[in-house]
Amino acid sequence: MAPSVSKLDRENIVAGLTRLVGPEKVVTDEEQLREASVDRFKKFTSVHGIYDGPFPCAIVKAKSTADVADVLRFANENLINVVARTGRTGTEGGLETAVQDTIVLDGSGIDEIVKIDAENMQVTVGCGVPLQKLEDVLREQGLTTGHSPQSKPLAQYGGLVSTRSIGQLSTLYGAIEDMVVGLEAVFPDGTVSRIKNVPRRAAGPDIRHIVIGNEGALCYITEVTVKVFPYRPENNEYHGFLVDDMATGVAIIREVVTGGYRPSVVRVYSPEDARQHFSHFYDGRCVVVFVAEGPKGLVKATSEEIRRVAGRHGHTAVDPELISTWFANLNWGQDKIDAEKETMLRENELGYTTEVSVDWSHTVELYDKVVGRIRDEYPHADDLIMLGAHSSHSYQTGTNLYFVYDYKINCEPREEIAKYHIPLNAIIVEEALKVGGSMVHHHGVGKYRTPWTKQEHGSAYHMLAKLKAAFDPNGIMNKGTIFPIED
Repeated sequence: MAPSVSKLDRENIVAGLTRLVGPEKVVTDEEQLREASVDRFKKFTSVHGIYDGPFPCAIVKAKSTADVADVLRFANENLINVVARTGRTGTEGGLETAVQDTIVLDGSGIDEIVKIDAENMQVTVGCGVPLQKLEDVLREQGLTTGHSPQSKPLAQYGGLVSTRSIGQLSTLYGAIEDMVVGLEAVFPDGTVSRIKNVPRRAAGPDIRHIVIGNEGALCYITEVTVKVFPYRPENNEYHGFLVDDMATGVAIIREVVTGGYRPSVVRVYSPEDARQHFSHFYDGRCVVVFVAEGPKGLVKATSEEIRRVAGRHGHTAVDPELISTWFANLNWGQDKIDAEKETMLRENELGYTTEVSVDWSHTVELYDKVVGRIRDEYPHADDLIMLGAHSSHSYQTGTNLYFVYDYKINCEPREEIAKYHIPLNAIIVEEALKVGGSMVHHHGVGKYRTPWTKQEHGSAYHMLAKLKAAFDPNGIMNKGTIFPIED
């Protein structure tokens, strides 16, 4: 996408990095560099071995905050683009190398669980600590982070925080920005900033939010402290209902959530999306799902309210065991990713998602407009084998819509993204913005929603641009992510 502006050529960049951190931390294997040039946004081309670059010059395997500071300082002084990564589960192009001879700075080796503080209900971890590993350790002590994205088996904390991740239990525990207590980040000039761990403070703007969600475009997250909660899975109660339309499903979840109840899972699936998850019982209808979690008394009260609200609407109850089994198999580990690759190669088809947020009054309207526009206007609609959506994260003021689209690929692999993914993604984003929603709910802006960044923020883009100018004046941090590349 962009040439390097550094005066150092590829060879001298690698030599400089080797002097800084040692040869054992600098990877220049060509195959690894090719794979590091993309993320899961380009999963179809990559499974076919197609990598069109630009390619990084090296992957640096950082082992400490000092390594990160040294590399960023070197890159800043020499105008070398840097892409930050940890668990490599990005889906929106944020990990793509948009500049020739980029440094990919990998923090997966900063993987110490620094401190579990059960009295103050918080845990401090390095950016490379896998979420699943931390959860396993915490659950042995009767604790949980409450964070459970589908990428849980693979995701690591640096990426979770930098993309404003959210988990399947968010209506109860919140999103990652609700969980972060404090953190450590390194800025392009090598400055290390620590935001201390306090329950709350009113000492000016909340500076955590300069770092949370920055997608490596402002700084590099090296350490995070998050809240922990009691882990009581034995109290969980599962609820499922079949309803005739999305309007009924949305009305049910809205009434429960805005009434002050906080089930951990609150979802409604369109019939098309439900077919993927609940084909054995969905009966061509929408599926509403709740999980009540926490202390027994709260679970009991929440379950009673769920049943009361559902009873006010036409529905068919679902065996709770069916919902429990579905939820236990929802996460994506390497096994499911490998199976998806096999399916892509064998069937020449795949699926993508685009997640947006919207207020309650426009939720059904947005769903109808997106589905209608794709069916009526998209020139390759006949190639779609599934088009649907679900709401999976709800708030007092609204919810999200997670659009899912699967298609048969009738073109060369290199043409797939331009023919299918990009235009479908664009329709969803455009319609969300038209009704006053957000173009992205939790996957991050990456490099493929930047055409709408200014429209997303409107007059507030001034503040975002000033952050970039102040913290990354040389523009070396993940060029093309969040901030559009100006012509």
